[in-house]
Amino acid sequence: MVPYSDPPSQYNWLRQDAVTVAKLLLSYELVSQIGGTETAGRIVETEAYCGEIDPASHAFRGPTLRTAPMFEAGGQIYVYLSYGIHTCMNIVAGPAGTAGAVLIRALEPSRGVNTMQTRRRTTNLWQLCSGPGKLTQALGIGLALSGSRLGAELSLRAITPGPIPETIIAGPRVGISRAKDLPWRFTIADNKFVSKR
Repeated sequence: MVPYSDPPSQYNWLRQDAVTVAKLLLSYELVSQIGGTETAGRIVETEAYCGEIDPASHAFRGPTLRTAPMFEAGGQIYVYLSYGIHTCMNIVAGPAGTAGAVLIRALEPSRGVNTMQTRRRTTNLWQLCSGPGKLTQALGIGLALSGSRLGAELSLRAITPGPIPETIIAGPRVGISRAKDLPWRFTIADNKFVSKR
């Protein structure tokens, strides 16, 4: 298992609970330097997963080799394969040992759009990052990044001003069978880049 350690100080705010972090992330751009080209998108949709108190969390039954990054302090990256097809990326939240994580579900493309289009094999701007598997492909995020930390190949850039709290919509999470009614999916109201409603 990866040993617990603290993230860089600029990401200390990620040590708050996953639900709080999931809302705060809507004020940030996710930036990738993978492949030597900067690609980025404004985070417009997130889902919180709250570790061992959340039956829908991968960490619900405790740590495993795959879920070890989730038990690190906030700022760790957890990447997994969904249904053996789609790569999904999470930002770990909370203090070490709590296993909170925030799934990044959709981005509004902001930098490196041509590279994203090449990676996704589409010129449709609305389809580049409107889902967790789409955005990882667009930003070049693979399973090898699981267990790494924000600040190198992947980082967060603050957007000023961020969304007004009243424009953040909370609703049930998508594509799960357990604890699906918890309102832990957060989107920016009327944003055209969120995944399917």
